[in-house]
This record gives sequence, structure tokens and C-alpha cells, in this order.
Amino acid sequence: MKQQVAVVALHAKNGNVTPLFIVWDNNVKYAIDRIVKIQKAASLKSGGFGIRYTIRIENHMRYLYYENPGWFIEKTDEHA
Repeated sequence: MKQQVAVVALHAKNGNVTPLFIVWDNNVKYAIDRIVKIQKAASLKSGGFGIRYTIRIENHMRYLYYENPGWFIEKTDEHA
């Protein structure tokens, strides 16, 4: 399932976008510890297509998608 999220990201002059934080609806902010991989991909669980960031947040691996103009994360039973 798609979970729309707010993302604080760095937009570089060369066009690269680097997500730094995810902000949930309750305004809780989670720092992205590491970006493991960036690729164009479809979300098989949630539907949609965009840039998929494989990220680590507090030792949890998650998929974060940038689907212009917004962001979503694949929802799981546990929180980020």
C-alpha cells in the first residue's frame, strides 16, 4: 500500500535529488541514514512508477519512491 509522505530533499544544480528526511503526517521526522541504491522502478506492492530509493532508516531497509511531483513509501506493518 502507498503511504504518501513529505520529504526534505537536496536538489543539486546537476538535477540530482537526494532525500534527507521523511516526515510523517504527525510531523515526526526520520533521518535517512543511508541511500543504498537509486534506480527507476515500479512498486509491485503499491503500484506506481518512479525513482526508487532503497534507504535505511534506524536500521530498517525501506523503498522510497519519487513519483513526480510527490513521494511515497511502501507501507509495512512496522513504522520506519
